[in-house]
Amino acid sequence: MESLTEFIQSSREPRELKRALAVQMVRQNYPYSQIKEVLKVSVGFISTYQTKFKKEGIEGLKLKHKGSQGYLTTKQKQEIIGWLQQKNYWQLSELQTRIEVKYDVVFASLQSYYSLFHEAGISWKKTQKSNPRKNPQLVEQKKQKFNFGWKRIATKSHQVN
Repeated sequence: MESLTEFIQSSREPRELKRALAVQMVRQNYPYSQIKEVLKVSVGFISTYQTKFKKEGIEGLKLKHKGSQGYLTTKQKQEIIGWLQQKNYWQLSELQTRIEVKYDVVFASLQSYYSLFHEAGISWKKTQKSNPRKNPQLVEQKKQKFNFGWKRIATKSHQVN
């Protein structure tokens, strides 16, 4: 029971924590109905991890899947991030070409490239050529358009009543 308590206190993974708590509550004689309600799990979940804990101990509560190996090594990734941070302008196509030519890697998803931009501290958002708030004439036009729209709506609502 002591190793289970230590595991609960040290686990950072919510799914492992939920499994361990379910087992701990069973061992403290809580009814399955109460465990189910508190942890928002099924009776099958409780039974499964109670059985796994009996057979395998703490190892039975741990996640088995560790994820896949990345296409770039940590060193390669740091080189790309360093290269991105040195540049003044960035283009997705340039990043794709650089990674393909230098490391012979083509990501299946654009999200992998976006993640590299993010890790380099680069915001990946489209920009406006100029801020309309800095042009008083555009601001006034927008206000007029907005006011006209509200007047028209207000007029229609009074006609309905």
